[in-house]
Amino acid sequence: MTTLLSINNYHYPRGGAEVVFLEQNRLFREGGCNVVPFSMRHPKNISSEWESYFIDKIEFGDFYSLKDKALASGKIVFSLEARRKLMALIDAIRPDVAHAHNVYHHISPSIFGLLKNRGIPIVLTLHDLKLACPAYKMLTHDGICERCKDGRLWNVVQHRCLKNSTLLSTLAMVESTVHRLLGCYARNVDFFVVPSMFYLEKLVDWGWPRKRLVHIPNFVDVTKLTPKKIHPGQAYIYIGRLAPEKGLPTFIKAVALAGVKGWIVGSGPEQSALNRLAEEYGADVEFFGHQSGDALWDLIQKARCVVLPSEWYENAPMSVMEAYALERPVIGARIGGIPELVREGETGSLFESGNANSLSQELRRFSNLPTLDIMKMGKAGRAWMAAEFSGPQYVNRLKDLYCRIGVRI
Repeated sequence: MTTLLSINNYHYPRGGAEVVFLEQNRLFREGGCNVVPFSMRHPKNISSEWESYFIDKIEFGDFYSLKDKALASGKIVFSLEARRKLMALIDAIRPDVAHAHNVYHHISPSIFGLLKNRGIPIVLTLHDLKLACPAYKMLTHDGICERCKDGRLWNVVQHRCLKNSTLLSTLAMVESTVHRLLGCYARNVDFFVVPSMFYLEKLVDWGWPRKRLVHIPNFVDVTKLTPKKIHPGQAYIYIGRLAPEKGLPTFIKAVALAGVKGWIVGSGPEQSALNRLAEEYGADVEFFGHQSGDALWDLIQKARCVVLPSEWYENAPMSVMEAYALERPVIGARIGGIPELVREGETGSLFESGNANSLSQELRRFSNLPTLDIMKMGKAGRAWMAAEFSGPQYVNRLKDLYCRIGVRI
C-alpha cells in the first residue's frame, strides 16, 4: 500500500485550503492509500492517530510574552521543531510521497530540505501567491500591488503589507528572504500544483519555471452536495471571510443601488465596519455570521445567486464550485482566477472588480430574469462541476503527477 504524507498547518476546515487538504485526504483513503497527516496542534483539529507528531500551536492572535513571541518568530522562519517531529514521523511510516498545502508561518518550509534529503518526492499545492509575494496576496493599502517583483522585497515593509503592521511585515520580508537564500522551495519541491491558470501565469511572470508548475483545478464532491427542491429566492448571498480584500463594501453599495436584498455569511475583522456601512447606505443586508453544513447549504439554495465581489487576485474559490453544485449561478468579479470559473450567460456573469455600479447592474439584471432562467444556469453549473471538477478526476490528475516523480498509487 502506498503511503501519502499529507501536510498542512491546520487539521480542521478553517478555510478553502483546509477543505481541499482534508477532502483530498479522504478521497485517497477511500481509494486504498495510507494517508498520514502532519499538522499543527489546535483545539479545533479533527482527531488523528498521528497527532502526537504534530507541532505545537502558534497563533499570533493569541497572547504571548516577548520571549514567546521571539521564539515563535524563529519557528515561523525556520522551524527546527517541525523538522525534528517530521523526522520521527518519517521513520515511523516510511512515506512514498509528500504532498504539502499551506505550511508557512507555522510548520515552515524548513521541512522540505529534510524530505528531499530522505529521498521523498515533494508536491506542493499553491493556494495563494506566497512564493512571489511575502504578504501572499499581492495587495496593499492602495490596491493590487506587484512592487516586490524582481526581488524588491523591502516594499513589503515600506508599505506595511501584512495587517498594516511594520513588525509583521518585517517578519514576512525576513521569512521570504531566508527561504529564497536557502532555496527551501526552489531546490526541494519537485512540482507545484496550481489550481488556477491565472496563478500559474502570474508565477511564470515572476520567474518561476513553467515546467515545474502543473495546473490541477480544485474539486467539489457533487454527490455530497445534493440540491434540495428549493426555488431560488430574491436575495444575493456572499459566503466567506469578512476581510478588506473580499470587496464587501462594494457589495453593500451595489445592493443599495440595485434596491435588492443581500445576505452576508461569515465572520472576520470587518464585521463592525460593514454593519455601519450597511446602515449608512440604507442597504437591505442581513448578516448571518459563520454558517456551515446543512444550514449553509440551505441558505445558498434559498438565495437567487452567489456573489464574489473580490478585489484581490483570487485563486480558485471553493465557494464558486459549491454554489454550482447546489445549482445556483455566480456573479463574480473579473479578477484573478474567478473568470475561469464563470461561463458568462451560461453559469453566471462577471462585473468590474471594485465597481459598485457594474455589480448593481448585474444584480438588477438577475432580479429581472425569470426564475426558470436562474434555475437553468444553476443546473448548467452543476453539470459543469460533475463533468470536469469531480473528486475522481482530481485524484486521477494527482496520480498522473505522482507517476511523473516515480510514485504509483
